[in-house]
Amino acid sequence: MEHKMRGYLPPMDPEKLKALFEIENAFKSGQLSADEARQQIKERVGKVSAYHVAYIEQTMTEETSDECIREDVHAIINMLGDQIDNTMPNLPADHPIMHYLKENEEMKRLLLAVEDLVQYPMIKNQWLELYDKISQYPIHYKRKQNQLYPMLERKGFTRPTTTMWTFDDMVRDEIREAERLLREDQEDAFIKQQERVLLYARDLMEKEEFILYPTSMALISEEEFEDMKSGDQEIGFAFFEVEHKTTENKVGTQPNEQNNFANDLQALLTKYGYSAAGGGDKLDVTTGKLTLEQVNLIYKHLPIDISFVDENELVCFYSDTDHRIFPRSKNVIGREVMNCHPRKSAHIVREVIDKLRSGEQDKAEFWINKPGLFIYIIYVAVRDKDGKFRGVLEMMQDCTHIRALEGSQTLLTWSNGDTLETAEQSHNTQETRVEDAETEDEETTEPVTEITPQTRLKDLLKQYPTLKSRLPELNPKFKMLNTPLGKIMMGKANVQMMSERSGIPLDKLIEGIKKLIS
Repeated sequence: MEHKMRGYLPPMDPEKLKALFEIENAFKSGQLSADEARQQIKERVGKVSAYHVAYIEQTMTEETSDECIREDVHAIINMLGDQIDNTMPNLPADHPIMHYLKENEEMKRLLLAVEDLVQYPMIKNQWLELYDKISQYPIHYKRKQNQLYPMLERKGFTRPTTTMWTFDDMVRDEIREAERLLREDQEDAFIKQQERVLLYARDLMEKEEFILYPTSMALISEEEFEDMKSGDQEIGFAFFEVEHKTTENKVGTQPNEQNNFANDLQALLTKYGYSAAGGGDKLDVTTGKLTLEQVNLIYKHLPIDISFVDENELVCFYSDTDHRIFPRSKNVIGREVMNCHPRKSAHIVREVIDKLRSGEQDKAEFWINKPGLFIYIIYVAVRDKDGKFRGVLEMMQDCTHIRALEGSQTLLTWSNGDTLETAEQSHNTQETRVEDAETEDEETTEPVTEITPQTRLKDLLKQYPTLKSRLPELNPKFKMLNTPLGKIMMGKANVQMMSERSGIPLDKLIEGIKKLIS
């Protein structure tokens, strides 16, 4: 069966691909020297493109989690020699691939500065200034993981997600470790750490530029790259800012034509009993009616981040809040959730989903506790009314401020100095009213011998204490008896009032109460 990836690439000769695979394996195992391999490639294969190497990697080689780290790309380049066609098209400055290349150029310059600085006696401030810049570079990886990798997955090229992601995180961690050693004044260990930063960062950039970016250019269309720009902007860039320019409407799709078509479509749907739920249409949510605009505004202003993965383990939704803790982009929508996490944590994700799906667990909690930061994360199983698993809801909140709160702040003070009644005062006033009502109940209750329209609720509850918890069986509205306001009403309500408030006919209510207390 032809691999999905092949459908997006220029035509490739299967026999030449097989020959290239055999030569590459013989070279890696030491059976062929670089010169011998180059000669065989020239005779049996001819010109090789980066996507040929990527296709072989995707379809013909066994996958291991650390293969990207172990792979010696420089040796492969040496093996291919002048048979490799790795030219990139002339791209505009605002092209997503150009931003990756521009970040790499700046990172290479910073690594040269590292090489220069290690030759001299250590001056901490110089290194701090340099690492303030280097520490921005992992944004480059975040954009790759949330933008470029998902697009490549859709074309069948999943190897970057499953192997290069691990290398991305490794280089990020090496940079973080260097920063830690620097700030903790572990001079010898910090200087030694520079060897790892230089080696791995340069190796990964070489893999990006030799395989990843040329292959991306072969697989991803210009329209898709254009669509990626807004998500790239949302996540951000290392070392520089990018002004996002929205594309103008193409010929034949002018706004008035689009609006006319949308209006005609809406009219047709409405005629046959369907609604497209436009901005002003009310949607029947569980406990009310909201427009789609209101729903989106609610999600946008929630103090927590929400993501939803359906029963097929596809990401369906995330809340687009301004305070988002971890970066997201729209390219994650429709992506398999297992591909949204680095390989080293995939087994945890798998276990969480499996246990929530099976019903063994209903939620899974995690938290990140670092100096000056506390992030709370909870995964909740979503089930329908029949108990069928429908997906997983992830909720995430930065609780740093909440955990730092001490004492009580019961007085609300606005910036203009105005104050409102304290929450404690309001609560105490309400509780006083409740206590007064309960005291009055105790003093005036009378035994019930027959239930009539004038029978007081407080007398029934005094004589039959379990009745309050069972009344919602007759009508859910009776749940409000458990609220502070309900306690106040119990002192005044009789069976006639209960019938009027609940909508239950009086005779049926009396019969129902008799059954509950019998």
